[in-house]
Formats: sequence, structure tokens, C-alpha cells
Amino acid sequence: MAGAPSVCPTFVYEDAKAAIRTLKDAFGFTEVAVYEGPDGSVVHAELAYGNGRVMLGSRKNEGVFARAMAGGGPSGVYVVVEDVDAHHARAVREGVEILMPPTDQDYGSRDYMARDAEGNVWSFGTYAPGAGD
Repeated sequence: MAGAPSVCPTFVYEDAKAAIRTLKDAFGFTEVAVYEGPDGSVVHAELAYGNGRVMLGSRKNEGVFARAMAGGGPSGVYVVVEDVDAHHARAVREGVEILMPPTDQDYGSRDYMARDAEGNVWSFGTYAPGAGD
């Protein structure tokens, strides 16, 4: 599977459609696929950023994964971006809660941190794990 990401964070949201809007409008993700159930809930969605992807769905879905995630709390994801300040400005314009403004880190990265409407923490920065391997 050359080119396909080998790790895809997966989330469940009370309002998956609002989460998709935030990922697209505030964080610059591209919608790859959204599959809805008969009741309009999001059964499965995939959004891409660079060569990475996240998957998400509505919390009320059924199945093994939904049961396993039933008591799950917020998660954290780190996303590599080229221009942290421009990315941050976009998130601010869209009203996303900013936990840490763009900050230069001791290890050479420039990062900022935000929280989505359901408590997940999204970090965006220039550090690219494994890039020098």
C-alpha cells in the first residue's frame, strides 16, 4: 500500500457533521468520504491532510468499535503543517478554542494547540516525526 497512511486516528463524535466542518473549515482537511446512515448519522468519514488521514463517525453508531469507544474521552492528534502561523490564523477565524498560540519549541519545532468542540486536542507544528530517518 505505497502512499497510503499506515496510522489513522479514529474518533467518535456526538455531532460528527459539525466535527467534519471544523476539520475542513478551521484545520484545512479535505473530505475524502462520508457515509451516512438512514437517520442521517455519520457511519464513517475519512478526511485527509497531507499524506495522513483521520476517520470518524457518530457516537450513536452500533457495532464493536462503537461499544469499545462508548466511554472514550478526548484524544490528541499531532499534524505536521508547513506554515503554523497561517494555519493558526485560519483556526482562530473559524472560532476554534486555542490552547497554546504558535510557540517556538526547544527541539526546533513551531507548534500551536487547539481543542475541538468535543474536547479532542489538535496540535499543529513543523516537527515531522521520522523525516530524518
